[in-house]
Amino acid sequence: MTRRTFLAALAPAPRPNVLFIGVDDLNTCLSCYGHPLVKTPNIDRIAKAGVRFDKAYTQYPFCSPSRTSLMTGLSPDATGVYNLAKHFRESRPNTVTLPQLFRNNGYFAARIGKIYHYGVPGDIGTPGLDDAPSWDYTFNPIGVDKTQEEPLLINHTPERKNIGSAITLHASDRPDEEHTDGIGAAHAVSLLEKHKDKPFFLAMGFYRPHVPWIAPKKYFDLFPADKMDPVSFEADEMKIAPQWAYFTKPGNWGMSLQQRKEALQAYYASIAFLDVQVGKILNALDRLKLTANTNIVFWSDHGYHLGEHGQWMKQALFEPSTRIPLLFAGPGVSARNRVCPAPVEMLDIYPTLADLCGLKPPPGLHGRSMKPLLEKPQTKWDHPAVSQVQRGKVMGYSIRTERYRYTMWNKGTEGEEFYDYQTDPREFKNIAATAPQKAALRQQLEAILQARGA
Repeated sequence: MTRRTFLAALAPAPRPNVLFIGVDDLNTCLSCYGHPLVKTPNIDRIAKAGVRFDKAYTQYPFCSPSRTSLMTGLSPDATGVYNLAKHFRESRPNTVTLPQLFRNNGYFAARIGKIYHYGVPGDIGTPGLDDAPSWDYTFNPIGVDKTQEEPLLINHTPERKNIGSAITLHASDRPDEEHTDGIGAAHAVSLLEKHKDKPFFLAMGFYRPHVPWIAPKKYFDLFPADKMDPVSFEADEMKIAPQWAYFTKPGNWGMSLQQRKEALQAYYASIAFLDVQVGKILNALDRLKLTANTNIVFWSDHGYHLGEHGQWMKQALFEPSTRIPLLFAGPGVSARNRVCPAPVEMLDIYPTLADLCGLKPPPGLHGRSMKPLLEKPQTKWDHPAVSQVQRGKVMGYSIRTERYRYTMWNKGTEGEEFYDYQTDPREFKNIAATAPQKAALRQQLEAILQARGA
């Protein structure tokens, strides 16, 4: 053994990096989740290299509350963030956020795009509700989708004047590189090139597929509108659950069948565009020989309805709104190309990343490390996921196990829901009045909420 080889053997292993990819309003319309039309080969690369969580859930199906819980490791009731205006430091000024933990431990912590909340499209190009103590560096991309193409939008729900909360779309004639997410991906590549020789926590926050659905026309062409098959809907579906369960009223916001087909086309096109941008960053990791030492986590802030029960977007406690895509890969993930069936929460991401990188998280986090599931995805995991949403003064809480979901509105005084996904995957049968398992799940939910300070 030469002296150089001997000294190299004694040198400590380099600390693992983190590539933290956040996506806005993405459900599981990905080919790695089995979608028959939307092909996402780049996102699939992450799944093939690690673990795909089949039952991962948001804490709150709304942008700012969900992102706040993810970044602080605390439940919405602990942060007090239920809307798009409040910043968590108003009530929790001394919180050590996920990237702040890495920054405090010598990592270069950088944010590109939307990680904490800011409105889309209104706040594109601004810091929005960002958190300065979390980062060493930030970049707010802005592209033609914001600066030039908003006037070209088609709005299928004109009564919804806010284009960031309406079914709005446009097939752009401008190239990927001129769009906000294309600009963000290019900047992420440049940061990787600049900081490849020291540990980094790079958070890349993509905007698509949040409305307005603006993407280059070539992605729309992948999904001809006349080939789209919207979810069937009957008005009685909106009587299955208590009135508080429904965000979209009337069902489908009154859109015609053709408009729903065009909405699906635009949503799918936005995902295909997103996938290509993710691929640019993964290719840079490979080219710079960083992949082997980088823990990658891919997540969405919540799920997204595409007509189920007549619902669109988020802010509901049904499965399409609460379920998120969640992928882990990297040196801390020993399982490869595996699927984990256990229910997990966004709250679990913070302690998991700390664990994978050998950092001690602050006390009092509400999640738990998923590292055992990243080693053996079939490991027994008796930790159900909890989601919540507010309707005026009525709060709904929902608990999800591998098989069941129980939801109570205003502690049950405003109604309850109970679904058995083994026999009812579409949530068509609310058996809250008769299910013998309901009492045990309600007791478990209340115990979890009490432990989190609700």
